[in-house]
Amino acid sequence: MGISRRSGLSFWKTSSETIREAARGRLSAIVRQNIDALVARFYENFLRDEEASAFLSHTVVHERLSHSLRKWLLDLIEADPHAGLDAFDARQIKIGEIHARLKIPNHLVMEGMGLLKTEISFKVADLGLEAQATAHTLILLDEIIDYAMRLMSTAYVTDTKLRVQTDEAFRLFSLGRDVNLERETQRATLMEWSQSVLFSLLGHGSASAPGSLAGSPFGLWVRHRAAVHFQGSPILASIEELIGAIDGEALNSLDSSQPASVAEFQRRIDEIKFLLNDLFQAAAGLENGRDPLTRALNRRFLPSVLGREITLAKKANTPLSVLMIDIDHFKGINDNHGHAVGDIVLRHIAELLLSTVRDSDFVFRYGGEEFLIVLVETDRKEASVIAERIRQQLAGQDVPVRDGEALSVTASIGVATHEGHPDYEYLIDAADKALYRAKNDGRNRVSVAAAA
Repeated sequence: MGISRRSGLSFWKTSSETIREAARGRLSAIVRQNIDALVARFYENFLRDEEASAFLSHTVVHERLSHSLRKWLLDLIEADPHAGLDAFDARQIKIGEIHARLKIPNHLVMEGMGLLKTEISFKVADLGLEAQATAHTLILLDEIIDYAMRLMSTAYVTDTKLRVQTDEAFRLFSLGRDVNLERETQRATLMEWSQSVLFSLLGHGSASAPGSLAGSPFGLWVRHRAAVHFQGSPILASIEELIGAIDGEALNSLDSSQPASVAEFQRRIDEIKFLLNDLFQAAAGLENGRDPLTRALNRRFLPSVLGREITLAKKANTPLSVLMIDIDHFKGINDNHGHAVGDIVLRHIAELLLSTVRDSDFVFRYGGEEFLIVLVETDRKEASVIAERIRQQLAGQDVPVRDGEALSVTASIGVATHEGHPDYEYLIDAADKALYRAKNDGRNRVSVAAAA
């Protein structure tokens, strides 16, 4: 795209080459001579801001963004609309998309650009130029930064709108199975926990007393699955309050010699059951969002799920892990047995994965023969154990395909655990690299991403 079709570059369009290049040369010299100080000033200011520091405090983010800011400033002073800005434009759009993915408020980015403008403008003033030369340099600075910011902001808004739409679609999509079945499953899970509490109270339970309701399979489902599907529901909020009341009061007050305490405990459990029924009635006609072949979640919802789970993990200081699973030699299955058999294998593996994880976890079909599992409140060690169990189960049972024929199938698995980086792509990339190590080391094995 030529300069004539780009708005906001009036100085570039109307000034003489001599004036323009002189101003550009001054800016280039200032930025190159002061780039370390500019980057340091930028982050020093932002780390004092509570909202901004939440995005910039992670070591990897700080190091990467410091490098990225240096590169951005150097790109800025090298930009030449007369020579072409296509590559420059693409980079600004990409930056805006990354900001949207990280959910960095756009006003913080605008504030940062304003800070850089001010710092560079002071350096221009220190040159002691005549008024016209100073004005030309400052105009050029404003033009090129504002031009870059327009591209970033447009990409930010566009990407954010798409993500909001996807988040809403995911919130509305059904649980992927019969709503009544899911309701009864969760009712049964709740009852199993409450009965274990009462049995333990009467001395008929296991040696170890049951944990909190919030930490039970039902509590995990409420916190991770229901919180997405029924986002903003006052019924769900009431269920969460009751869970807190049971864990904080009812459990501590339970006494087999005090029937009233038992009755109060049971009353609150019954109230959750009643609210659970109301919650599911609203889910009857929700949009389906699963892969039609495997019934795993559609990849389009991965940003919604992982973005939310990372936010929750950081807020609650709980672990979060992902598994990247790739079927070994799947192309050979399709080539030698046909795509119909390949589909049977995919369905079989998806069923195994869905039956292996908890209701609070998420199984996605990530690519053709790749699956991604989000394991909530699961640390690296636990995730490794789960991955190895999946690998052994796949390797230990042949897949029946047709006419009594069965195929032996194995998978390679990469494991990664969230370590504080706010970008979900960073976590996926770590799992993906671990997966490729597993494949390069001979396949049919688990590889765990090392701690940073």
